[in-house]
Amino acid sequence: MAPNTVEKTPVTLLGLGAMGTALARAWNAAGHPLTVWNRTPARATRLAGEGTRVAGTAAEAVAANTLVVTCLLDDASVDQALADADLTGRDLVNLTTSTPAQARARARWAHERGARYLDGGIMAVPPMIGVPEAGGYILYSGSAALFERHRETLAVPAGATYVGADAGFAALYDVALLSAMYGMFAGTAHAFALIRSEDIDPASLAPLLADWLTAMAPSVHQTAGHLRSGDYTRGVVSTLAMQVAGVPTFLDTAEQQDVSTELLYPYFALMRRRLAGGDGAEGLTGVIDLLVRR
Repeated sequence: MAPNTVEKTPVTLLGLGAMGTALARAWNAAGHPLTVWNRTPARATRLAGEGTRVAGTAAEAVAANTLVVTCLLDDASVDQALADADLTGRDLVNLTTSTPAQARARARWAHERGARYLDGGIMAVPPMIGVPEAGGYILYSGSAALFERHRETLAVPAGATYVGADAGFAALYDVALLSAMYGMFAGTAHAFALIRSEDIDPASLAPLLADWLTAMAPSVHQTAGHLRSGDYTRGVVSTLAMQVAGVPTFLDTAEQQDVSTELLYPYFALMRRRLAGGDGAEGLTGVIDLLVRR
């Protein structure tokens, strides 16, 4: 008896930068018939020897399969690549980094051209693609039905997480998560700067820093609870008043270590502003209200 075989969904992929190439190799390894196109042909040629079909034009690649994935430089590159393509009846999944407004506009653009649309935000770097244990995932927003139709295929390169029918949500979640990451990097940079002039091995601080950041990470759940309830004092242990009182210690230590306060000072200024106009018994959630300009 012949073994059961499951026909894998064919995929067209436009864009073979570092991320696009990683995506291509993941789908290829999983047995999905793959058609690719790249503005620089040499990158596509490298994949031809791995069983991938290389299209001469983006329009030809789009015509090859219903599921079309774009992973290009920017939103303008999507316009350029798809300018001559017939998108009628196509399922367009855009993994190109964009803003929420660009994603929503791209969804309307795709629908006007007869395509179904999903937008995506990749929460991974290329080495994490195709490696489930690496923990990378891709956020998707737009048509829920379209996501369900291709969920299995989309989950091949990295975990697939649907975040809502609004096409802009994947981009918004993406930038929100990365913004938090850069905030962490800023704090880490300041921490290492403080010890830079001392006889301290940075490698001795690193595990303490990693463990401390890990221990503080669950505080995001309290922040979310405050925002949902409107009660910014619930469960607070370190009050805003207490934390503002400690600010001079951080600023004075930086001064004594000859370290700039430019990464910390803006946040401390917001804390002081919130205390001046708010309740000292609350935590730090109120700073968020100062950041929102409407």
